[in-house]
Amino acid sequence: MKNILISNDDGVLGPGILATKQALEGMANLTVVAPQENNSAVGRKVNIMKHMYLDKYELADGSMAYGLSGTPADSVNVGINYVCDERPDLVVTGINPGINISKAQLTTSGTVCAALEAVGQGIPAIAASLFIDDDCFKQDEEGNWYVDADYTFAKKILSKLVKKVLDEGLPEGVDLFNLNIPSKPLSDKIKITTLADKMLEFNILERVDDEGNDTVMNVPQLTEEFKEGSDGYCLMVERRPSLTPLNIDLGGTIKEVENWEF
Repeated sequence: MKNILISNDDGVLGPGILATKQALEGMANLTVVAPQENNSAVGRKVNIMKHMYLDKYELADGSMAYGLSGTPADSVNVGINYVCDERPDLVVTGINPGINISKAQLTTSGTVCAALEAVGQGIPAIAASLFIDDDCFKQDEEGNWYVDADYTFAKKILSKLVKKVLDEGLPEGVDLFNLNIPSKPLSDKIKITTLADKMLEFNILERVDDEGNDTVMNVPQLTEEFKEGSDGYCLMVERRPSLTPLNIDLGGTIKEVENWEF
């Protein structure tokens, strides 16, 4: 049986990582290594020459997982090179509550960059994310906000993709898949997409804190227009699962600069 390492950026006890594990059960030997705390939007940050704590956690289904006092990329690195008895055949990160799309924001995502960490070590990967509609945000009796998302459809789509990748491998030239899933789909047919130009528009909010200091805050808003064929258009307009093939080569076109003289 093959081996899959599961990680995320929302924390080892996040509901998305349990959903991922449930979606993949029976397909492979599963190992879960994830940050102990939420590490959203940290990109591919890694801790070098710094002691990290690795502890055992019990998931809601009673199974065991490892929580690391590090980043998502750290978790994948430690999982591959320390926790797993055998080298994983595949790394799956997610299911992240919130989409991860576009050229501009993709490498901000801890979910995607954890997958990139696996690719950097020669292991194919899938990053999976779920769009969170407004009605998924709820408040408890004390007024604290939380996300109440249904992962049923996302588990179905992820399971279908992972089975295909385990059976056939990734296509030539593809290092990882970025999967984004609508929470209120109009179709369950996965569409192959390209990266949108950007996912977010940023506004800067000014305010004075309680001690009289001037502060600024990034206030992102989801972009409203996406090009047809992009991941954003597929999710927001067609409301279908979006699958974007990616590779780790960030190089530009050499021939455009090969005649430069310095």
